[in-house]
Amino acid sequence: MIFRQATQEDIPAMQVVRNAVKENVLSDPSVISNAAYILYLEERGMGWVCSIKDRLVGFAILDHQEKNVWALSVLPDFEGRGIAQELQRIMLKEYFAHTQEAIWLRTAPNTRAEIFYRESGWKELGMHGKNELKFEMTYDVWNSKFNRRLL
Repeated sequence: MIFRQATQEDIPAMQVVRNAVKENVLSDPSVISNAAYILYLEERGMGWVCSIKDRLVGFAILDHQEKNVWALSVLPDFEGRGIAQELQRIMLKEYFAHTQEAIWLRTAPNTRAEIFYRESGWKELGMHGKNELKFEMTYDVWNSKFNRRLL
């Protein structure tokens, strides 16, 4: 497994990964354009990818402006191998290297993603919009639990 910072050249493969997920499926995949990925990678934040044998199998994108996780996705056939955990570790390490403000994300309830975030130390804040849960990671929780556990 190779983890590295994402580039614009990764966007077509990231689109494939995002549209292959079995949970948190986009109702209209065309809503998230390549231009949106460029905006988040180049202006609003940054991203990372995981590849295995030159195949992009997972990615994460951080939005520094909104202080949230814009995306974290892994191809279904590659789940359970620690890819999401490592992408999350890299992303949070980068985020908290620049601020101690809490970071948030949203995900659908009753999903493996919800369980994943809870087990990683994220705290549920309630509903976000109509159908999603909002979670938060504080610097103190990351530093005391998550950061030390995953270094």
